[in-house]
Amino acid sequence: MTFTITVQPSGRTFSANPDEAMLAAGIRQGIGLPYGCKDGACGSCKCKLLAGNVVHGPHQSKALSAEEAAAGYVLTCCGVAQSDVVLESRQVTEVGAFPIKKMPARVSSLSRASHDVMVLRLQLPASDTFQYRAGQYVEFILRDGDRRSYSMANAPHTQAEAPGLELHLRHMPGGKFTDQVFSTMKEKDILRIEGPFGSFFLREDSDKPMILLASGTGFAPIKAIIEHMRFKGIQRPATLYWGGRRPGDLYQSAWIEEQLAAMPNLRYVPVISDALPEDGWSGRTGFVHRAVLQDHPDLSGFEVYACGAPIVVESARKDYVAEGKLPEECYFADSFTSAADKA
Repeated sequence: MTFTITVQPSGRTFSANPDEAMLAAGIRQGIGLPYGCKDGACGSCKCKLLAGNVVHGPHQSKALSAEEAAAGYVLTCCGVAQSDVVLESRQVTEVGAFPIKKMPARVSSLSRASHDVMVLRLQLPASDTFQYRAGQYVEFILRDGDRRSYSMANAPHTQAEAPGLELHLRHMPGGKFTDQVFSTMKEKDILRIEGPFGSFFLREDSDKPMILLASGTGFAPIKAIIEHMRFKGIQRPATLYWGGRRPGDLYQSAWIEEQLAAMPNLRYVPVISDALPEDGWSGRTGFVHRAVLQDHPDLSGFEVYACGAPIVVESARKDYVAEGKLPEECYFADSFTSAADKA
């Protein structure tokens, strides 16, 4: 027996098995529900339950609070249908148009971008075309079956020249995967990846001006989006707000300056929260998501693409959407939840 899941207002439908999370069922059938971590930690997949019964697996209260659950909201990543279900999700897409693949990837280079950020470049099999949207991510499959997720920092068109991915990894001391990346990993090592995943990507059917909001290595998928915009000749006005604790955390500012010279509709606002006197920082300071509101108190005419630390993504959602400054359907986010966050 299966249950029918209907997503409004699109009217798209798919089936789910009695023991299957609705998100997994949607991905399996090419229905692009919004999601991020897939583990009940980030809340990106949260949507309104209009009809039917759903039970939840383990999840964090910051992803779905008791008040939200009482108001009829569910997490599709860990919500299992107990009947036919109707959901309200205005961000449902055809993200599943690109097949999800497992494949080997060879390490082609490792380069330090800062004291705790590594740029990892992978070579993919030339015989197996890997398609994705700028902003999506892949999962590394570790030897014990655990997984780690990282966003592509290069745009999809780069696959035509030489199949490969650029990823930005922040070192998490004690981290099962990043400890390896920063110590023993070397060129020509073979890793296993699966993807593409994620509903964070540029909506090209809109002409609204964009706020690109990044913290730390949340810049990686934003970089892919900017590359994609330049390649496609997309002229929509876009302002990148990139936040870090100290100036060195904005590890590819030189790359951004190169894009500014070629993209007249792109602006860049770096924001530093904890500069030291020796940094000599004279630019914007404070929380990066608040810098956006200082410049744009009314976001109603914008789309916002936010990526990075959960505290930044959650704070932006609260201060922009919950406060009524930005329509919910115009806020797209990818929260970089670590293994510790998910635990």
